[in-house]
Amino acid sequence: MLVLGMMSGTSLDGVDAAVLDTDGETIAGFGRTGFRPYAPAEADVLHAALGRWPGQPGVAQAAALSVDAHAALAADFPEAALIGYHGQTLAHDPAAGRTHQAGPGWRLARATGRRVVWDFRTEDVRQGGEGAPLVPFFHHALARWAVTQGRLDAAPVAFLNLGGVGNLTWCDPRIPRPHDACVAFDTGPANAPLNDLLRARRGLARDEGGALAASGTPRDSVIADVLRHAYFARPAPKSLDRDSFAGLAAAVAQMDDADAAATLTHVAAAAVAAGLPLLPGRPTRILVCGGGRHNRTLMDALAARCDAEVVAVEVLGVDGDMIEAQAFAWLAARVVRGLPTSGPATTGVAQPVCGGRISAP
Repeated sequence: MLVLGMMSGTSLDGVDAAVLDTDGETIAGFGRTGFRPYAPAEADVLHAALGRWPGQPGVAQAAALSVDAHAALAADFPEAALIGYHGQTLAHDPAAGRTHQAGPGWRLARATGRRVVWDFRTEDVRQGGEGAPLVPFFHHALARWAVTQGRLDAAPVAFLNLGGVGNLTWCDPRIPRPHDACVAFDTGPANAPLNDLLRARRGLARDEGGALAASGTPRDSVIADVLRHAYFARPAPKSLDRDSFAGLAAAVAQMDDADAAATLTHVAAAAVAAGLPLLPGRPTRILVCGGGRHNRTLMDALAARCDAEVVAVEVLGVDGDMIEAQAFAWLAARVVRGLPTSGPATTGVAQPVCGGRISAP
């Protein structure tokens, strides 16, 4: 089936959309993609609601904005009869058995006139899982597709997604079922602290290309303090809220812009390196997805700290900006077919879970 996947991540830059031709097990083809950026006023609405739960101030406005933005972009993709809609993560606290993605899917179904699969994380958390990361099963499907295309060896491979938070997937494309073939977890803060710094100090969305960080000097003492955080001592699988490392802002508050950007960039790389021993095997090559791969300073820091070849996922012939949107298209197809969307080695749930709710127009 042709499915439209839609994703607005914790970087809060806008909505990604991608059509995928899939049965929820294999990838038959990649369709059109699109992006709707958030205007500054819209980003302000979402930032104001971060960390909040249903019923708290600002949440209803963020939810309405999420639905409206996704509906506007979905209108450009009439070829897909099914939509996979992630919603906007505002808060994530699996230890307390709750996670919050704002924007009810039934409203998007009504606005678009199409079936919508949404609320992908709640059932996993209800059954004791972390509810994140959810993209690893798609990473496995992508690896299997790349093997059939002759673009990847049939051997275990590592994917690193660098969004607001980083997450790492180890998967073996030789094993057909993803819940038997994947190990995954959130690595630590990635783009979110850096983006927030640039937004607060310079009114910019990001450190374009890592240019500001490249001109500064990372503060090793701050990086060492971050790595002493209890999160890094936890075994995988594990997940984070966007603001789990909110103290980073205070840690770099007295630095100039360049040194602060360099420090936050190297924190993201050091967090990934700290997670590598948790994988079944240490990768010699890491395929990077998400916005962070555009940051040359971050990519260089990763290569140095991980002692591995670090390359953008485009080497497989795919668009690294659209992996998460494609993933939620693929997951939507799995939900419709009743197939697992997460498992013990990716979210820590006791047994494979098919999450997600289906809403008809």
